[in-house]
Amino acid sequence: MDNRGTGLVGKVIAASKWFFVVLLIVCIACNSNFVPKPRGYFKIELPEKKYQVFNQPGYPYTFEYPLYAKVIKDSTFFGDATENPWWINVDFPQFKSRIYVSYKQIGVNSFDKLLNDAFALTNKHTSKASSIDDSLINTPNNIHGMFFKVSGNVATANQFFVTDTTKHFLRGALYFDATPNEDSLGVVDEFLLKDMKHMINTFKWK
Repeated sequence: MDNRGTGLVGKVIAASKWFFVVLLIVCIACNSNFVPKPRGYFKIELPEKKYQVFNQPGYPYTFEYPLYAKVIKDSTFFGDATENPWWINVDFPQFKSRIYVSYKQIGVNSFDKLLNDAFALTNKHTSKASSIDDSLINTPNNIHGMFFKVSGNVATANQFFVTDTTKHFLRGALYFDATPNEDSLGVVDEFLLKDMKHMINTFKWK
């Protein structure tokens, strides 16, 4: 056999070795357990909790809200003018979220109707909610009402109403400017939940 034949045999043997190595790697890979990585979300920097007082002249209520939020007067409701000039939004620009605050006077409105409307607005989320937990609100400032914690991929997970049953009725609901996702919004939702509770606990009627 000449040198050309010897070289050809050598190349065949070398190629066979490489094929065997590749085949071995494939077999090992096929027998390995695949462990998918859990879905991750961006880390969110949460600010320090410090509060300021909302106490504007003419408003029938006052409360404390975070320094990283801002209060904006709300003059429209689904395109129509609000019932009175005391509707506001508590905006959280960093989290693209907002607490919609609507205020109504008892007497101008039936207390029973306001109460039924508050429950009806919460129950609108029943089809998407996995559960709705309600708890009574009673504060040292003579603030009474109900807090609703709605679980699941719903538009608003935290809602409440407070009233003195004779003159004042105020409702609040936290919304995010994002597609509802209980997992991705969970950290921020819990963070702002504490602010909502602080807001409620510092409410006072004038």
